[in-house]
Amino acid sequence: MELLRAKRIAETGEIVPVTYEGKRVIIQHVDEGREMARIYFADEPEREQDVPVRLLEEL
Repeated sequence: MELLRAKRIAETGEIVPVTYEGKRVIIQHVDEGREMARIYFADEPEREQDVPVRLLEEL
């Protein structure tokens, strides 16, 4: 996923289907400098982690 698209999704709170390693995730925040996104898994909201934005996929 492109950095600016991930940032837009996080900032606007759009309901957009995004996956990380094949699992549905919600983008909470994007760190542009590090090109990392803070995400949580849709089916496991307590499971948060930072991942490279380039590994996120918009369906």
